[in-house]
Amino acid sequence: MADDGRRGWEEDERGPGASHHGFVLMEALLDKLKMLNCDHELLEKHNMKPLSRHYFVSSPYLPHNPGEQFYVFTVTAAWLINAAGRSFAEPQEDDEPAAAVANILTELRALGVKVDFPPSKLKSGSGEHVCFVLNTLAEHALKRRGFSFKRPKYPTDTAEEESVMDDHAELTLNKTDHVVEDDDEDEENLVDLEAPTPQSSLKEAAAAKPEDIQRATVDAAAWNLEVERVLPLLKVTIRTDNKDWRVHVDQMHRHQDGIKSSLREAKGFLDKLQEDISRTLEKVSSREKYVNKQLEAVIGEHRAARAELSEVRERYRQASGGVAQRTQLLAELSEELEKVKREMEERGSSMSDAAAVVKIKQSVTKLKQETVRMDVRAGIVRHMLLQAKLKRKSNLMSADDTQTFA
Repeated sequence: MADDGRRGWEEDERGPGASHHGFVLMEALLDKLKMLNCDHELLEKHNMKPLSRHYFVSSPYLPHNPGEQFYVFTVTAAWLINAAGRSFAEPQEDDEPAAAVANILTELRALGVKVDFPPSKLKSGSGEHVCFVLNTLAEHALKRRGFSFKRPKYPTDTAEEESVMDDHAELTLNKTDHVVEDDDEDEENLVDLEAPTPQSSLKEAAAAKPEDIQRATVDAAAWNLEVERVLPLLKVTIRTDNKDWRVHVDQMHRHQDGIKSSLREAKGFLDKLQEDISRTLEKVSSREKYVNKQLEAVIGEHRAARAELSEVRERYRQASGGVAQRTQLLAELSEELEKVKREMEERGSSMSDAAAVVKIKQSVTKLKQETVRMDVRAGIVRHMLLQAKLKRKSNLMSADDTQTFA
């Protein structure tokens, strides 16, 4: 079953029942969990509710949050891994989902199972891959406990003994004459085959007295009357059973005939549609050729105009490049001009300002006053020197006169 599940998603194109493969795996998983006594060993231990038939198939089947479903998946997988003979720690609710999934897949590979799907398929805690993982682990746990699946043994069909009847009571069954009636009518028309019949009475009498000569003790007229009364009731009513494979085969044949008839009708419509489309395509092709032939001169002019337009665009691109360079140069010159203007304005404002001249005049006036004071001081000094010289000269003359008189 594990190989069948693995082949289910390895194939690119699966049958129409592939979408229900997860339900089949879930049914098998529930049976194996019951054989492993999951209710007492796992669910009661963790105070979890019993698993439903569609619990791990898809998230919409779970009335609570997906986190709870993922936790139940990890706890169940851990219990099955331990039951399979591997040591695995019990997961917690706050564990990282990616790490928990990686650990489960590692143990699954250690058991010899080929895992060819990404770990992200198990993070939701539901889906066909989750059912496959749990189903595979349950199989290994059952093998660990010594349980193995065997082929079913069907009872052999024993051939029924044909009863020998008279020519008037002979019953001929035709395979095509099956009478299907309502339940009420069936109960009225059914014949109790286990009820004692005259022939069975005769057989019992013959068996009771095997040594005596077997002679008929029933009146022939009464026998014929009984046969005429019972003969209309000797109709075999076969009730249709939906589980019978013959009913499925008949349905398949009817569906096949319906598909063939529908295919013939659809094929006729499709052939007609193909012819109409082919004629339409031919008309469109001829019309296109005619239009191209009529507009050949216009197309030539259009091509020449497009070539000329491409040349003009090329010249415009080159001219645009020169204009951009000149625009940049103009911007630089404008910036320099503005700088020169600012310098000229600063110089003009400084030249028109009279504060410097006033300062110069004040300085000149101050220098003149200082010069006058210096001249006065120089005159005083010269005068003092002159007086000193005169005084010294007078002193010298007086000294000479004194010496002469002496």
